[in-house]
Amino acid sequence: MFNTATLGRTVAVSLVAGLLGSAAFAQDVGKSPWGPEDEIGRLNLITPASRAAILSRIEGARSYDLAVEYFIGMPSWEAAGDPPYQMWMTHTPHGTAVSDPMKVGKEMNQHVSYSGSAVSMYAHMGTHIDALNHFGLNGKIWNGYAAADHLGDQGWTVTGAEKLPPIVARGVLIDVAAAKGMQMLPENYRITRKELQEALERQGVKLQEGDVALIRTGRMQHYEDKSAYMSNPPGLSLDAAKFLVEDGGAMVVGADNLSFEAFPAETANNYIPVHTYLLAQQGAPIIELINLEELSKDRVYEFAFVGASLKFRGADAAPIRPVAFPLR
Repeated sequence: MFNTATLGRTVAVSLVAGLLGSAAFAQDVGKSPWGPEDEIGRLNLITPASRAAILSRIEGARSYDLAVEYFIGMPSWEAAGDPPYQMWMTHTPHGTAVSDPMKVGKEMNQHVSYSGSAVSMYAHMGTHIDALNHFGLNGKIWNGYAAADHLGDQGWTVTGAEKLPPIVARGVLIDVAAAKGMQMLPENYRITRKELQEALERQGVKLQEGDVALIRTGRMQHYEDKSAYMSNPPGLSLDAAKFLVEDGGAMVVGADNLSFEAFPAETANNYIPVHTYLLAQQGAPIIELINLEELSKDRVYEFAFVGASLKFRGADAAPIRPVAFPLR
């Protein structure tokens, strides 16, 4: 299973490479073509015209909920020490009748049942979207914003999750597992540019500028089993990510696993190159843990994608509830 030790070894390789010369760390963040104050990157491709165009094509008879459930024991990224999901009851009907927190009396509490709950979670859990401040390079994030200037005790003052607009766009499922005749890609499988191209050709779909491109590995079939889901997941190669954004024009990229890219890293100078390429260099948000099983089953490859994330101010990610609507 991919764990902290694996990550540590990968980082060590990167550090050694860095000692061999500064050229190893020559990568830098991207500057926005939408101006020096841009905080949402490729989400600027959403326009009133683009929204109207995709919404006008909705079939309306069906919809697909692409979000996963949150529950105690769910898969979560704990390799770097981040906390798991927790939910607890703050009020129960019986407990309220005993403690009477609202001071309305036992008889009233027995008549009016009261349940309340609270949750604690890492921002990168369940179906979520990575904001552009999640990963950076050389102390900066997308568009050259420096952590020294824009990261305070209460989060980032720029590019936080609250800045992400509702996403209404054409969505495309790229079912790599099905294209290869598999239920699920093997552990640590690294998806190539060619495999994305072959899957799209098999489906008879072409990418367009402004798409939400969603990659199915089949890993979601293990979602109820945390150990199996998190064990050495498959993911994108850097070249595959470049194909989606630079050649295909994708605005947002997503997948049905949590790591998104395969480990260990394929580059010696960066332990997480796909994340830094998409977020820090291209300004393309990433959606992880998106449930694509029903779309795959029904062979729905093109759809209207509608989703909005929670407005966690200054955060580097937030849960998102995406819905897919087949097109006419």
